[in-house]
Amino acid sequence: MMKALIGRKIGMTRTFAEDGSMTPVTVVQAGPCTVVQRKVRDRDGYDAVQLSFGQKKHPNLPAKGHFRKANVAPGQVVGEIRVGPDDEAAPGMTLTVDSFRPGDLVKVRGRSKGRGFAGGTKRWGFSGGDDAHGCKSHRAVGSMGSNTTPGRTFKGRKMPGRMGNSPVTVRNLQVVRIDSDRNLILLRGAVPGARNSFLMILGS
Repeated sequence: MMKALIGRKIGMTRTFAEDGSMTPVTVVQAGPCTVVQRKVRDRDGYDAVQLSFGQKKHPNLPAKGHFRKANVAPGQVVGEIRVGPDDEAAPGMTLTVDSFRPGDLVKVRGRSKGRGFAGGTKRWGFSGGDDAHGCKSHRAVGSMGSNTTPGRTFKGRKMPGRMGNSPVTVRNLQVVRIDSDRNLILLRGAVPGARNSFLMILGS
């Protein structure tokens, strides 16, 4: 059985062991997730499983038809996981946190916090100009390093722009505790994204 769940980040806290040692953990409400579709290489070109998490209140007509085909309720978030051709997951199957055990190592996919449009100092850590009275470019990017030759700015130059809100994967996070009654999984350390953002938890 594959180890994969979609969840919502609740926040961070800490746990204490019997010897008094403290462990920072992230609490994630993971699952229950429903298998919506099974993709196979002969028909779709690759082997994968499509999971849904949560409940969508007002799905559109295409979504209704897609979920009706699997005879499951419309989900709020849908994600796809590559699996092997021998995986036994089938539409309608439910996955819970019981598929993980304390001590397992997992990788977590999410989107980093969006910072909006940021300047070079915040986005790339530019040192900026002098703080003296004569300086008029304290946080400005400054010269792009281009002269008559080549007479243009090269692609990939570090400049102001959108910061954050990018796909991030954190590997080798340890499962500290499982709460099956509340569908909670506690992971050692931090995971990408803000509170209430959606995550994909994959077993190693």
